[in-house]
Amino acid sequence: MKKRIFTVCLMVFALLLWTPVAWSGEAQTAANVEAVKQSAASALEQAKDAEVVTQAEKAAEDVAVEAKEAASEAGEAGEGIAADAEEMISEGQEAGEEAVEAAKEAVAPPPADPLDIAVDLIKEGTLVSRKKALDLCLEAVTKAPGDYRANWMAARACREYANLVKRSEQQGWQDVCKEYGKKGMNFAEKATKLNPKGVEGYYWYGTNVGIYSDGTGILTAIKEGLKNKTQSNFETAYKIDKLYQKGGPMIALGRFWFVLPWPMNDKDKSMEYFREFQKTKFYRDPDAIEFNVYFGELLMDSRGTKDEAKALLEDVAKLSDDKYWNKKAKELLSKF
Repeated sequence: MKKRIFTVCLMVFALLLWTPVAWSGEAQTAANVEAVKQSAASALEQAKDAEVVTQAEKAAEDVAVEAKEAASEAGEAGEGIAADAEEMISEGQEAGEEAVEAAKEAVAPPPADPLDIAVDLIKEGTLVSRKKALDLCLEAVTKAPGDYRANWMAARACREYANLVKRSEQQGWQDVCKEYGKKGMNFAEKATKLNPKGVEGYYWYGTNVGIYSDGTGILTAIKEGLKNKTQSNFETAYKIDKLYQKGGPMIALGRFWFVLPWPMNDKDKSMEYFREFQKTKFYRDPDAIEFNVYFGELLMDSRGTKDEAKALLEDVAKLSDDKYWNKKAKELLSKF
């Protein structure tokens, strides 16, 4: 391109030098002069065109350099954006996982209370389930010896387990009743001190004395001074909530005054508590079926109530499939 421009410049210079000579010649005509002008103009135009091309080419080279630089910068920026994007995606995934875990924790139920589990196991009513309940309650009261519920639940579990061992006529059941009846009394007594206004401690104290008496004999329990303490605890439970455990305090006091040996027993008081229970919504409830047996046994003592006693005892098989209480009812019915 530079050679081309140089050539054009030489041509223009030559024409300028030759023009005065040509004008002085006689043989030159006006047409020749015009032709020379046109040639010079054409040469100038070509020179201009060459300069424009050069400038354009230079501009193109400059643009290309800038484009390369821009592309490079864009590439670096793109890599940065890609890195940022990857980091954002990673952070988003982590945040999403955390959100999922948080949502799971929010909707997941809290861990079950061991004492609530023990209640269900007691209701299940098998030796295995009640032993599990007992273990849970003893563990709970060991961890929280000053907890009211843990103490009365431990007392309840002791009584419920020992009572079922007795009813199942397991070998050595008397020893089990003595051991856990005593433990149950201790837990229940502590519960009454922790919460004097709570019905549970008083009620389960009395029932544990009952199961302890089954193992040692009622006379032994009386000699140990447990008669007055049992009466006091059952009467306090009755005053606080006589409908606790489906009328448990009423049934317990009715039975208490019946089983005491003469002259401490009082069948009139026993009758009052049983008649009161008979008016509650828990009468004829399968979970309170022992009432029919206890009251039927009391009514059998009087000629005027034998028919009522028989009806109560016959109802046991109709209301409940409990083998123990059905057996007791049949034994009493056989005496008619």
